[in-house]
Amino acid sequence: MIKEFKDFISRGNVLDLAVGVIMGAAFTSIVQSLVSNLINPLIGLFLGKINLSNLAFKVGDATFKYGTFIESIINFLIIAFVVFLLVKVMNKIIKTRQEEVEEEEDDKQEEMIMYLKKISELLDEKKRN
Repeated sequence: MIKEFKDFISRGNVLDLAVGVIMGAAFTSIVQSLVSNLINPLIGLFLGKINLSNLAFKVGDATFKYGTFIESIINFLIIAFVVFLLVKVMNKIIKTRQEEVEEEEDDKQEEMIMYLKKISELLDEKKRN
């Protein structure tokens, strides 16, 4: 059981995932800071409020902080857009690499066909002589 766990942890995918989670958490805190400290005050200027996250309404004893909810939506949209851009770039890189590999394979096949034709010509010439 310990050996299986060790094999699982030492796989490249698990390590890549761990790095991705750590980087994602760090990126999320940066986006939250961006939204809280720069975007929300800017939106607040247009709405006539200083701090968007303080927007709330009360119904009885319950307080509904819709400003914080709006802030979370903005965070999500920024992070989703950045992830979209990352996936788009990675897909382009992967597609380019696949095309290069396919091109190399085609070149190798053409080279092999050329060699086979030469061999065939040499054999035909040898038969004639």
